[in-house]
Amino acid sequence: VNAMKTWNVHMVRIPLNEQCWLGASNVPATGTKGAAYQQAVKDYVNLLVANGITPVVEMHWSFGQYSGPGAGCSDVNATCQKPMPDAQFAPTFWSQVATAFKGNNAVIFDLFNEPFPDFANNFSNPTAAWMCLRDGGTCTGIGYQVAGMQSLVNAVRATGATNVIMIPGIAFTNDLSQWLTFKPTDSTGNLMATWHSYNFNVCVTQSCWDSQIGTVARQVPVVAAEIGQNTCAHDYIDQVMAWADTNGVGYAAWTWNPWGVCNSVGNVLILDTNGTPTATFGEGFRAHLLTRARE
Repeated sequence: VNAMKTWNVHMVRIPLNEQCWLGASNVPATGTKGAAYQQAVKDYVNLLVANGITPVVEMHWSFGQYSGPGAGCSDVNATCQKPMPDAQFAPTFWSQVATAFKGNNAVIFDLFNEPFPDFANNFSNPTAAWMCLRDGGTCTGIGYQVAGMQSLVNAVRATGATNVIMIPGIAFTNDLSQWLTFKPTDSTGNLMATWHSYNFNVCVTQSCWDSQIGTVARQVPVVAAEIGQNTCAHDYIDQVMAWADTNGVGYAAWTWNPWGVCNSVGNVLILDTNGTPTATFGEGFRAHLLTRARE
């Protein structure tokens, strides 16, 4: 956290594992789960808040067997990304997370990392993909019952939590083209959109950002919760950040983990926990953050 502060970081997104949080029996014996996992998350969230950094808690790994287009694995357990959250456990997860953090509106809830119901239906029906995102249920190409964003918003609000909720799009949340049309209802009105932008996505031009992301940003707050590029340079994220600064959109780069040198499969920002930036991806992101005053 101290290293992050030297970079002028003001938001940290914390990917969570659904089954670890819920204490599922399949979590390896050496893993942290249930109450211990929850306490570790709470401690880290509280540390960030105490240091003036906004924590975003996010469901990243979830239950449900899927081996179709875009699959990260065929494991039913929460060991990789799935196309949508599962109706069996996701509402309980969000009810518990919301209960844990309600009353602390410094904490933002990111309901699901990167939905891709459009991949699951082989891009045959974009409208159906957006309906799946919002309404869940039985979705083409997904073999488990899906929890839509509306049901997860409802689960959060049923606890009395008024925290801001981030709602993704489709195509690994790179596509926000129908976000406003399929925006869930929210009794508090505290919804924002989350967008992910990498150089290998479809929406990678300023004209696309203007028409898709800018249109949404004129209606609700938008944050690019993941930006990156698979070249280890920073020319692409420089373009994204310049556009975002002009259009009032926030951003966070993937990823603040000391996983070694940057490479084509990992947009790694740091070499070590002291915050030494990678060349040149981390260096470029850090340099840009240091030019920005907190708004």
